[in-house]
Amino acid sequence: MTWFLVLYADFVVNFVMLLPAKSFWYSLLNGAAFNSLAVFALASHLRTMLTDPGAVPKGNATKEYMESLQLKPGEVIYKCPKCCSIKPERAHHCSICKRCIKKMDHHCPWVNNCVGEKNQRFFVLFTMYISLISAHALGLSGMHFFTCIKTQWNECSTFSPGVSVLLLIFLCLEAILFLTFTAVMFGTQIHSICNDETEIERLKNEKPTWERRVRWDGMKAVFGGPPSFLWCNPFTGLRLRRLILLIHSRRSGSEFSV
Repeated sequence: MTWFLVLYADFVVNFVMLLPAKSFWYSLLNGAAFNSLAVFALASHLRTMLTDPGAVPKGNATKEYMESLQLKPGEVIYKCPKCCSIKPERAHHCSICKRCIKKMDHHCPWVNNCVGEKNQRFFVLFTMYISLISAHALGLSGMHFFTCIKTQWNECSTFSPGVSVLLLIFLCLEAILFLTFTAVMFGTQIHSICNDETEIERLKNEKPTWERRVRWDGMKAVFGGPPSFLWCNPFTGLRLRRLILLIHSRRSGSEFSV
């Protein structure tokens, strides 16, 4: 569904607005910007969907395994009664994935996966790029309407005026909806990272038993390393062979390997 909506927006932007435009540079620059952002958005979506969010191995709360941990006197570990796993600190059980997830933020149906310790970065990038292409699409639509009102509608697009208006209206509605949703979600995620508090911890009003990271330390922990353009790159650390294996594992319904 997410990919269909992005590809629909890409079709309308390119074939209804940019290709019929009279200015070559206007079409080239806006087309390069919009399509690049769309690729980054879809790549971020794919990485969020396929990356292990931090799943705890199922059924590892056995007597033999707990004895192998060599716990110190007074040291306490917690067992999840739902998936029979040893719950690390800040882990929560997802009723949809039926797994305990380390630093679980929430389960997102748009990526069909939990957002947790290991894939939160890609989810933040996904919301950022979707909000950017939504804002870009709205700006282009406004410019296109303004240009077509000043001139003849037949000269504005290779499609008929009725079809063009209908496609643009659906695009604007889609862009407004997703710009609002993803911009709010992006802001919420950045706020959570800077405060070192997941959405579940905030909703449950859990008192922190861990040492909270200061703002930049939290950002570095999620995005990896000091601030750089690599923070915005969803392709960082991507290996083609591993991606193929992840796609195959999701199709076959196998569990994450941790």
